[in-house]
Amino acid sequence: MTTRDSESLIEGRARELEEALREKGVRITRQRAALIEVLSRAEDHPDANELHRRAQDLDASVSLSTVYRTLSVLEQQNVVHRHAFEGAPARFEPADAPHHDHIIDIETGDVLEFHDERIEKLQAEIAEELGYEVVRHRLELYCRKRKG
Repeated sequence: MTTRDSESLIEGRARELEEALREKGVRITRQRAALIEVLSRAEDHPDANELHRRAQDLDASVSLSTVYRTLSVLEQQNVVHRHAFEGAPARFEPADAPHHDHIIDIETGDVLEFHDERIEKLQAEIAEELGYEVVRHRLELYCRKRKG
């Protein structure tokens, strides 16, 4: 992806987040604009405290309660996904990311995204054999690095 494509994606994501807030009657304050900027640029799965820290780098007046309230509205509007990985605070990511699954490193807490068509195909086959159609799914693998 070129820098131009990346910036275009970030701008589009920011517009979508702003529109979702406005649809719910939420004003776009300086503090919320800083949070939207941070969420739009996030390439990882930050928790609320990390989002708060990053947003404060842009605007020191951003409060943690503003982060939580804004995330709640964005989640209700289905433009942000909340991931409650086992043993860790909830993490967030924009909902416009292509489908992917997660590996959670149980020693470091790192979250890695991956997509594998073999897994997707196998899940669809299993669902079909049982008389179902996959509508959505979430796969989380809790792993540790192999030694040696």
